Amino acid sequence: MNSADVVFLCLPDAAAREAVKLVENPNVCIIDASTAHRTNPLWTYGFPELSPKHRQEIAKAKRIANPGCHATGFIAAAYPLVKLGIVSPDYPFSAHSITGYSGGGKGMIQEYEQTDRSVAFESPRQYALSQAHKHLPEMQYVTGISAPPVFSPIVCDFYRGMETCVPLHSKLFLKKVTKAELTALLEDFYKASSFIKIAHEESGFLPSNLMADNNGLTLYIEGNDEQMTITSVFDNLGKGASGAAVQNMNIVLGLNETESLL
Repeated sequence: MNSADVVFLCLPDAAAREAVKLVENPNVCIIDASTAHRTNPLWTYGFPELSPKHRQEIAKAKRIANPGCHATGFIAAAYPLVKLGIVSPDYPFSAHSITGYSGGGKGMIQEYEQTDRSVAFESPRQYALSQAHKHLPEMQYVTGISAPPVFSPIVCDFYRGMETCVPLHSKLFLKKVTKAELTALLEDFYKASSFIKIAHEESGFLPSNLMADNNGLTLYIEGNDEQMTITSVFDNLGKGASGAAVQNMNIVLGLNETESLL
């Protein structure tokens, strides 16, 4: 690791912390895919689309915490709302997030793909029922909200893909904005992004695997002027994981941000 320009850590949290201690060369950049350092102020959070400052900090960072998949979906929707003053930091956020089973790693993949599996695996399964999901701390930390969202992650019987839905009540907004105005504000917020786009679904259905095998993330603004939803649709293995890590590496190395990702 000490002879590399960039090191990716794809390890459990405890092992990631130990691995960092082995790197003595100050010029080595570590991009950690675990949860271990995502709320550590000494590490840079690897979500460059949030602001020019975020991108600049990533470019010079030697310690980068790669975002979690569910957290990516929530933060992409909620961060602009707080940053633009549309909602206060104490807005009562909630979210549900549907993921393909590859998000659970080797153990869950084996469970879903075994021939004699339980019939329960054919149905969507909500988990982290105690509101202690490991992505909640970074959701709160990065967005600056006063409490983590009430969060319902759901794993389903498909391999890859994800959608994270954040419901909104406009009567609780700090400033009144219509659905059309919110859409325009988010389009402007992410106008410089190569990977985050804003859309509206015309068919009435929004598949969770719509962005599978893709490194982009699309925010769908739905509902009406009183009750809206912002749904992040992306690939849990792309923008939700390794795609984001490669994007951060490109920025660190001074390459085109989209290198090998489009």
